[in-house]
Amino acid sequence: MAYPETYKYTKEHEWIEVDGTTGTIGITDYAQSSLGDIVFVELPKVGDKLTAHETFGSVESVKAVSDLYSPVAGTVTEVNSALNDAPETINTDANSTWLVKVALTNAADLDSLLDSATYTKYVEEETGH
Repeated sequence: MAYPETYKYTKEHEWIEVDGTTGTIGITDYAQSSLGDIVFVELPKVGDKLTAHETFGSVESVKAVSDLYSPVAGTVTEVNSALNDAPETINTDANSTWLVKVALTNAADLDSLLDSATYTKYVEEETGH
Protein backbone atom coordinates (compact mmCIF):
# COMPACT_ATOMS: atom_id res chain seq x y z
CA MET A 1 0.00 0.00 0.00
CA ALA A 2 1.31 3.42 -0.92
CA TYR A 3 0.75 6.25 1.54
CA PRO A 4 0.77 9.78 0.08
CA GLU A 5 4.17 11.39 0.51
CA THR A 6 2.68 14.83 1.16
CA TYR A 7 0.96 13.59 4.32
CA LYS A 8 2.31 13.13 7.84
CA TYR A 9 1.19 10.14 9.93
CA THR A 10 0.62 9.07 13.53
CA LYS A 11 1.33 5.67 15.04
CA GLU A 12 -2.43 5.53 15.75
CA HIS A 13 -2.98 5.55 11.95
CA GLU A 14 -4.27 9.06 11.31
CA TRP A 15 -2.94 11.24 8.50
CA ILE A 16 -2.70 14.99 8.14
CA GLU A 17 -2.13 17.07 5.05
CA VAL A 18 -1.08 20.65 5.75
CA ASP A 19 -1.75 23.63 3.51
CA GLY A 20 -0.38 26.78 5.11
CA THR A 21 -1.88 26.84 8.61
CA THR A 22 -4.76 24.43 7.88
CA GLY A 23 -4.47 20.72 8.52
CA THR A 24 -6.80 18.18 6.95
CA ILE A 25 -7.08 14.97 9.02
CA GLY A 26 -8.21 11.47 8.06
CA ILE A 27 -7.44 7.84 8.84
CA THR A 28 -5.05 5.72 6.84
CA ASP A 29 -5.93 2.94 4.47
CA TYR A 30 -4.31 0.53 6.91
CA ALA A 31 -6.69 1.75 9.65
CA GLN A 32 -9.82 1.39 7.55
CA SER A 33 -8.86 -2.09 6.36
CA SER A 34 -8.13 -3.17 9.95
CA LEU A 35 -11.50 -1.84 11.09
CA GLY A 36 -13.57 -3.40 8.33
CA ASP A 37 -16.88 -1.93 7.20
CA ILE A 38 -17.29 1.49 8.83
CA VAL A 39 -20.86 2.18 9.95
CA PHE A 40 -20.60 5.35 12.06
CA VAL A 41 -18.23 8.26 12.61
CA GLU A 42 -18.32 10.54 15.67
CA LEU A 43 -16.58 13.85 14.99
CA PRO A 44 -16.09 17.11 16.92
CA LYS A 45 -17.96 20.32 16.12
CA VAL A 46 -16.63 23.37 14.32
CA GLY A 47 -14.92 25.54 16.93
CA ASP A 48 -13.85 22.62 19.12
CA LYS A 49 -10.24 22.69 20.26
CA LEU A 50 -8.11 19.62 19.60
CA THR A 51 -5.02 18.63 21.57
CA ALA A 52 -2.16 16.88 19.83
CA HIS A 53 -2.24 13.10 20.40
CA GLU A 54 -5.55 13.28 22.28
CA THR A 55 -8.89 11.71 21.29
CA PHE A 56 -11.20 13.86 19.14
CA GLY A 57 -13.82 11.34 18.04
CA SER A 58 -14.32 7.74 17.02
CA VAL A 59 -14.95 5.45 14.10
CA GLU A 60 -17.32 2.52 14.54
CA SER A 61 -17.12 -0.52 12.32
CA VAL A 62 -18.85 -3.87 12.30
CA LYS A 63 -15.85 -5.17 14.30
CA ALA A 64 -15.08 -2.45 16.86
CA VAL A 65 -15.12 1.18 17.91
CA SER A 66 -11.78 2.90 17.47
CA ASP A 67 -10.78 6.27 18.92
CA LEU A 68 -9.45 8.99 16.64
CA TYR A 69 -6.35 10.85 17.81
CA SER A 70 -5.47 14.31 16.60
CA PRO A 71 -2.00 14.54 15.05
CA VAL A 72 -1.82 18.23 16.02
CA ALA A 73 -3.31 20.85 18.31
CA GLY A 74 -5.76 23.19 16.66
CA THR A 75 -9.29 24.49 16.28
CA VAL A 76 -11.77 22.63 14.10
CA THR A 77 -12.71 24.82 11.13
CA GLU A 78 -14.68 22.27 9.10
CA VAL A 79 -16.20 18.82 9.60
CA ASN A 80 -16.91 16.35 6.79
CA SER A 81 -20.66 16.12 7.48
CA ALA A 82 -21.16 13.88 4.41
CA LEU A 83 -19.77 11.07 6.58
CA ASN A 84 -22.91 11.24 8.77
CA ASP A 85 -24.91 9.71 5.91
CA ALA A 86 -22.12 7.75 4.22
CA PRO A 87 -19.41 6.70 6.72
CA GLU A 88 -18.49 3.80 4.42
CA THR A 89 -16.88 6.37 2.09
CA ILE A 90 -13.77 5.96 4.27
CA ASN A 91 -13.56 2.30 3.26
CA THR A 92 -13.64 3.24 -0.42
CA ASP A 93 -10.80 5.79 -0.34
CA ALA A 94 -9.27 6.45 3.06
CA ASN A 95 -6.37 8.44 1.58
CA SER A 96 -8.65 11.18 0.31
CA THR A 97 -11.65 10.97 2.66
CA TRP A 98 -11.03 13.62 5.28
CA LEU A 99 -12.68 13.82 8.69
CA VAL A 100 -11.95 17.34 9.95
CA LYS A 101 -9.98 20.43 9.02
CA VAL A 102 -8.17 22.35 11.74
CA ALA A 103 -6.40 25.67 12.12
CA LEU A 104 -3.02 24.63 13.51
CA THR A 105 -2.09 26.01 16.92
CA ASN A 106 1.56 25.01 16.69
CA ALA A 107 3.21 23.93 13.42
CA ALA A 108 5.98 22.30 15.48
CA ASP A 109 3.46 19.50 16.28
CA LEU A 110 4.18 18.22 12.77
CA ASP A 111 7.81 17.51 13.71
CA SER A 112 6.80 14.55 15.87
CA LEU A 113 4.83 12.85 13.07
CA LEU A 114 6.00 10.15 10.68
CA ASP A 115 6.71 10.70 7.01
CA SER A 116 5.33 8.29 4.39
CA ALA A 117 8.39 6.01 4.28
CA THR A 118 8.65 5.78 8.07
CA TYR A 119 4.92 5.12 8.43
CA THR A 120 5.05 2.41 5.75
CA LYS A 121 7.91 0.72 7.62
CA TYR A 122 5.98 1.04 10.91
CA VAL A 123 2.92 -0.68 9.39
CA GLU A 124 5.10 -3.43 7.93
CA GLU A 125 6.68 -4.04 11.35
CA GLU A 126 3.27 -4.00 13.05
CA THR A 127 1.72 -6.46 10.58
CA GLY A 128 4.76 -8.60 9.87
CA HIS A 129 4.59 -7.87 6.11
